[in-house]
Amino acid sequence: MPTAYLGLGSNLGDRRASLDAAVRRLRAEPGLRVLAVSAYYETGPVDCPPDSGDYFNAVSAVETDRDPHDLLKLLQHIEHQFGRVRAGINSPRTLDLDLLLYGDRVINTPDLVVPHPRLHERAFVLYPLNQIAPEARHPTLGKSVRELWDDRPIGELRAVHDPSERPDRSPDVLDGLSALVTGSTSGIGRAIGSAFRDQGADVIFHGRRDFRDGVSILSDDLSDPVACDRLVDEAWAMSGGLDVVVLNAGADTLTGDAARWSFDQKLDALLAVDLKATMRLGRNLGARMKERGRGVILTVGWDQAETGMEGDSGQLFAAVKGAVMCFTRSLALSLAPEVRVHCLAPGWIRTAWGETASPEWQERVRRETPLGVWGLPEDVAAAAVWLASPAAAFLTGQTIRVNGGAVRG
Repeated sequence: MPTAYLGLGSNLGDRRASLDAAVRRLRAEPGLRVLAVSAYYETGPVDCPPDSGDYFNAVSAVETDRDPHDLLKLLQHIEHQFGRVRAGINSPRTLDLDLLLYGDRVINTPDLVVPHPRLHERAFVLYPLNQIAPEARHPTLGKSVRELWDDRPIGELRAVHDPSERPDRSPDVLDGLSALVTGSTSGIGRAIGSAFRDQGADVIFHGRRDFRDGVSILSDDLSDPVACDRLVDEAWAMSGGLDVVVLNAGADTLTGDAARWSFDQKLDALLAVDLKATMRLGRNLGARMKERGRGVILTVGWDQAETGMEGDSGQLFAAVKGAVMCFTRSLALSLAPEVRVHCLAPGWIRTAWGETASPEWQERVRRETPLGVWGLPEDVAAAAVWLASPAAAFLTGQTIRVNGGAVRG
């Protein structure tokens, strides 16, 4: 897919929150993949009406299956969703999304000019673009972004936020709680573990991939019952007693060498990790929590387990995740009232598989999800944070579908 570069700006309302939300909205769009986002810079208004406020500006690199005109329509649609009102030329706006470059394409039509005609004149575009893509070339000027930046004097730019930094956390949501999140060195599990940590919890991450971010990590192989029992003992001892457990670990049968396994090999792997390990960990940790007098356990199911999906993967995941969902309801009854138990049932979530899914799957996401976009691991994490918090104290035994409103029957 071609690479495009987008300019992002806001000078109305909570400017940083608007850019954060815009990047998140782009990440959720089927057929579009965010490759990089620059830091955010505060700049004075340029060629704007009097009394216009200062802008927050950034640049993002994306891969997209849309042609330039279709991409422009998408950007204008997102601007509209964010409340932009086109009251006049360069008028203040909640969100401004500009198509700066689209591969090496040169376009000059009444509704679209690419490269952006003022790209090379504006420090608030060139500087963040140079940060993420210094070797990208301007197809009409014949210079790299680095060369264009070197040709102009430095303007007034002040870095105000780097999206790679941890976000500010809301106080007291999970403060003082100890949590274990299995399968948390990538994807949904990592998003949940990071969100818990950002909300004040002391998190033990678990996984089999390399992940070093100043956190505690356990790497037991959950296909082995003995290793499951060892994980229970290790995590309980490290935390001095767990308050929250998220049983997210699952066998990856969709990517890598496992994608070529036979049906029976995939079934064995899914049964061992997704189902048996979830049951063993849930029962053992749940018994300790119940005896201690408090706790929350979250399992991970699948939103199509109860309705089914065609193909081998549908048969495999429906059987295994359906069993997890049924187990969760029974575990909730067994551990109540001391321990609350829920199942998160994600829909089309943009994990590693979703990043490389075929155009047919991208279109299926658009068609089957009423909100029309991919869910993100952070969406599942937000639900997990709420369920683990005191705000959800009157709920147990529920299956929470994080799927953009998809209803299948």
